[in-house]
Amino acid sequence: MMRRTMPPKILVVDDESDLRRLLRLYLSKEGFDVVEAVNGLDALSLLRRGDVDVAIVDVMLPELDGFEVLRRIRREDAAVPVILLTARGEETSRVAGLELGADDYVVKPFSAPEVVARVRVQLRKRSADARPSSLRAGGTELDLDGRRCLVDGAEVELTRREFDLLAVLMEHRGQALSRDQLLERAWGSSFLSAKTVDVHVGSLRQKLGDAIDISTLRGIGYRLEG
Repeated sequence: MMRRTMPPKILVVDDESDLRRLLRLYLSKEGFDVVEAVNGLDALSLLRRGDVDVAIVDVMLPELDGFEVLRRIRREDAAVPVILLTARGEETSRVAGLELGADDYVVKPFSAPEVVARVRVQLRKRSADARPSSLRAGGTELDLDGRRCLVDGAEVELTRREFDLLAVLMEHRGQALSRDQLLERAWGSSFLSAKTVDVHVGSLRQKLGDAIDISTLRGIGYRLEG
């Protein structure tokens, strides 16, 4: 199950320390919580805790190879996305991994930003699977599938980012969210100015008026009330 108030946890499994260090650097920069394993048995142990959001698993591992790790974890948890890494680019290897239940496949050598992008794709897919079709707070309803905002049944036009920001606030109603958390969830990156959030919250307040109650938390961020 994906955690709602903590950064996504990414498991990196590879026996090459330089590769683990590289991926940790790039993933941490993007605000992810990174844990590491150097062999298949340690990877299974971490995966069985149930708090990993995406696993990046090398195929060639000591103890248990990546295929066997994938095979075993799919028997226990079909939900956690797994991205396989391998130096073997043959089509048969890729097909074997995908048939075992891998969600994606990256062939070495690769660029770290590409892996980060693939992690984000898996997180978005998982979030979409777990997300309801609509959200409601008071008289405001968000139709997530149709991307429509309704206030007492009347449609209010929102920009893409206003809609995404309001969806995050409604999903976490009653919770204090920092500006960095809101940037990460609504924009997909925390490397933007915090003022971006302030501007969009102000716009939502102007468009929705009393239909929505967003509190400003000094020195922290925002909270949707109700």
